[in-house]
Amino acid sequence: MRRPCQSLLFAASLLLTFAAGAARADEEGVRKGVEAFIGAPVPVVQTVTRIPQGGLYEVVLVSGEVIYTDDAVSFFIDGSIIDTATRRNLTAERLARLAAIDFKTLPLEQAIKRVNGNGKRALATFEDPNCGFCKKLGQELQKVKNVTIYTFLLPILSQDSRDKSRDVWCAKDKAAAWVAWIVDGKTPKKAECDLAAIERNVALGRQLRINGTPTIFLTDGTRIGGYRSAEDLEDALQIAATATKK
Repeated sequence: MRRPCQSLLFAASLLLTFAAGAARADEEGVRKGVEAFIGAPVPVVQTVTRIPQGGLYEVVLVSGEVIYTDDAVSFFIDGSIIDTATRRNLTAERLARLAAIDFKTLPLEQAIKRVNGNGKRALATFEDPNCGFCKKLGQELQKVKNVTIYTFLLPILSQDSRDKSRDVWCAKDKAAAWVAWIVDGKTPKKAECDLAAIERNVALGRQLRINGTPTIFLTDGTRIGGYRSAEDLEDALQIAATATKK
């Protein structure tokens, strides 16, 4: 015969187990409802999670987008949830976490490496040689001190982008050829070599959901989409360095 406290613990355990099972069932129902509504030939929902705000469900799509719905999938909310008590944009914070990567997993051998100053800090960029904002970023990166820059060539704009990426990657001095083009506008000399690394970069770009260039990654995993000034990059590198030490 169970003692009263044991009975209470047993009942509580059953209740928690039931609640967890019900939550999973509800989340699975939402997943099925969203998939049915979108009607894509392949699954498009990555995760479904019930959140504390308004009894809503957070739906993370394979594309990286976040939407919200109810348990009946009777509506979709495509926007941000703001915590009025803290004034925090909870959706933006969630998207930042979803976009973050493990910098150590980047295949740096597929990137062009150049070092400014002592190179103690590091960042990685994904760039198309014909991207206008990549050229602006190139000017700014020249001003950032004491950083090692890994540039992954990501030719997504045109065939000419692929040709220039080939000529830069196959140059004797990849870093010099890249800087000469992206900063000074000097067209790289035609060259031929194994382009497997560039093909892998394109596949990696899809895996990391990179939809535009430039895209920057810092050592703490933070993703920065688009052009940033040298001053902004200095601030971001400082924050990343502090976070990495923790």
